Amino acid sequence: MSNIVDPLVGQIAARVRAERERRRWTLAQLADASGVSRAMINRIERGESSPTAVVLGKLSAAFQLSVSSLLALAEGSAGDDDAPGATSADGDKAGVRRQAAAAEWRDPATGYRRRQITGPHFPAEIAEIELPAGARVPYPAAAFAFVRQVVWVLDGRLTFHEGDTVHELAAGDTIELGDPAPCVFANTSGEACRYAVVLTRGERP
Repeated sequence: MSNIVDPLVGQIAARVRAERERRRWTLAQLADASGVSRAMINRIERGESSPTAVVLGKLSAAFQLSVSSLLALAEGSAGDDDAPGATSADGDKAGVRRQAAAAEWRDPATGYRRRQITGPHFPAEIAEIELPAGARVPYPAAAFAFVRQVVWVLDGRLTFHEGDTVHELAAGDTIELGDPAPCVFANTSGEACRYAVVLTRGERP
């Protein structure tokens, strides 16, 4: 892959390694569980490669975490700015999250952009996603285990595959996901699609 410039790469690397080690898995065991090569996982954990959204989906599924959860945990590992009583540099309480300071992750393969809205201590996870025209991002069913999730289209059109069912969603439409199923987020239009993902966790694996 090309040289890495995404500031979240190091945080994602640390989070993937921490989740693997928490389960006492070797690189080979995570590779078997996820379908991602051992060499690729090693490069990700060393911060030498930026994982694509598809690779993150496979790793999240192996950990039984949503992609949103894995990235939110990575973003939350950057520091203690969200600790109770903390104050930002401009005097705001930690509950205020300025847009300019929000962590943003881009998929190097599709240009998919994700910005975390809520902090790591908030009981629900909310993320804003921008899916470029023509982009298609699949996730395995296990990436949706132990979560309840709503997708809310803000701008553009989203073609959402939930198992064998295809939903054509326009701005203002929402879909509440049911039981875990393989899902595909696709933008078949000629313009970018922007949507929000609202997620709450059930039992943590």
